[in-house]
Amino acid sequence: QVHLVEVGGGSVQPGESLFLSCTGTGGDSSLPTMGWFRQAPGKQREWVASIEMDLFSTYSDSVKERFIISRDIALNTVFLKMDNLKPEDTAVYYCWARDVRDYWGQGTQVTVSS
Repeated sequence: QVHLVEVGGGSVQPGESLFLSCTGTGGDSSLPTMGWFRQAPGKQREWVASIEMDLFSTYSDSVKERFIISRDIALNTVFLKMDNLKPEDTAVYYCWARDVRDYWGQGTQVTVSS
């Protein structure tokens, strides 16, 4: 059973940066796909970015060129560097991973407000 634990998040002003990390434990091997989703109040959970074992990464249009996803395969850890944050980025951010099924972290709050 894979367990995902997120670290990071917090409250910042527009234009500032934050860094999230998430480590997967309990599995037998590296997780093929890892990524991030987010859920704003009153909205559905939406995909943010994902990265494969070959480090191929994809981003939603709303965060492209502002967020960077990366991973450490040996540590089963995925990172999200968020730059130029906007108020509309305010949400609970969830770490996600997939092998034969989906796994979710507990979520971490990111608040962008002046």
